[in-house]
Amino acid sequence: MIKSNEGLIDRVARVTIGALALVVGGFWLGGTPQIIAYIVGVLMSVTGFMGFCGLYAILKIQTCNRNEKPLSVKQLSFLIILFLILLVGGGFVSNTITKKKFLEEYGKMNGFYKQTLFLTGQSKRNEAIANYESWKAEFTVFSSKYNTYKPFVLRNDKEFDSDLLKVLNILAEAKTGVYSGDLPATHKKLEEVRPLFQAMFKRNGFSMFALTLTDFHDAMEKNIEAADAKNSEGVIKTYEESNKLLMQIEQESQTADIKAIRANLDELLQLAKDGKKDELSKKAATLKSSFVKVYLKKG
Repeated sequence: MIKSNEGLIDRVARVTIGALALVVGGFWLGGTPQIIAYIVGVLMSVTGFMGFCGLYAILKIQTCNRNEKPLSVKQLSFLIILFLILLVGGGFVSNTITKKKFLEEYGKMNGFYKQTLFLTGQSKRNEAIANYESWKAEFTVFSSKYNTYKPFVLRNDKEFDSDLLKVLNILAEAKTGVYSGDLPATHKKLEEVRPLFQAMFKRNGFSMFALTLTDFHDAMEKNIEAADAKNSEGVIKTYEESNKLLMQIEQESQTADIKAIRANLDELLQLAKDGKKDELSKKAATLKSSFVKVYLKKG
């Protein structure tokens, strides 16, 4: 029978470190660092539960008193419960945070993509070039990170890496078009990016409703900007993008709040068509207010 050479405090510390190392390895790291974290987690947990450290035996170290009794059932139960709380609780918190972090980084990168897409559709080359370069830089950072590290929510997605490669190819192919080619044709090519990410989100259980709300918000801001500038033509031009995204939202929800957004958006368009420029800003504010009400509940 192996004689214990670890005291209770030592064993609690080992079980704690072991559980946290397993959580960090499982949710926060990738590649070699992840393997190291797993090894540390297993070794610390096992030695903590056993009460025996081989290295201590070699170095003739012990952190328990010579007369210290073996752990009681209550003390051992405490170690087990502590380990499970840290493992399960830490896993839940880590999964939530890493998923949120992924969406934030995706949103930052995707914002430049959407601007590039919009500007190529509007044949605004100089602005499109600037946003294309920003998108390229952000996508390089995004893909570099998530090619080597996968948050837990994406861990079983076998198509993720290949989808990133497809986006990279589209980005590279669009460069000539953005800088000097046919902008409408380039816009059509860039449209191929959106369904790739939408498919990825669906595969991994992300809320498409929340993502579409975010996309609609970005399009709606263009409506509001034009309205605040009393630019009727601008409101009319930006309506179609907002309308398409709102239609996607309406396919998932037909609540009174969603209907209010629809009514305000269409009324804003009608005011623009009627040339009532002085009323545009007020209606735009009402539109934004109706959107915020939904976003706070479901975004």
